Amino acid sequence: MKSAIPLCLLSLLLGCTAIHVEPVEREAGLAHVCIEEDPKVIVADFLTILRAGFRRHGISTELYKDAAPPHCEFTLTYDARQSWDMVSYLSHAELRLEHRGDQIAYATYHLRNRGGYALYSKWKSTRTKMGPVIDRLLKAYPPKP
Repeated sequence: MKSAIPLCLLSLLLGCTAIHVEPVEREAGLAHVCIEEDPKVIVADFLTILRAGFRRHGISTELYKDAAPPHCEFTLTYDARQSWDMVSYLSHAELRLEHRGDQIAYATYHLRNRGGYALYSKWKSTRTKMGPVIDRLLKAYPPKP
């Protein structure tokens, strides 16, 4: 019984969510971001939620494939992966924001051990998981009413 308690606590820790954000600075003057579409990402609503998050902070977006258009001063690349446990769910995401090729902000969302025993958050929506990550990434740009 005494060894069961630490084992249960360890199991809960393995199921935790890890979020790391290096936010963009206000001085960057972010107003428009060009997002490179990644056809390998199969999380159906990821791109829609990503664009809505930027829009919420008053930042317009446009999509491009392959090479960024010449007018794109700020570009965003992303990766998102889903895992499966009875249904699919977002288990990992990365956002990389660059200004003319130099990274100026970065964010990751990661379910350790693919969610493990974190049943309270494992199957939450992509919007619920990524909304706070995007808000932290863009914290220098308060959401617009």
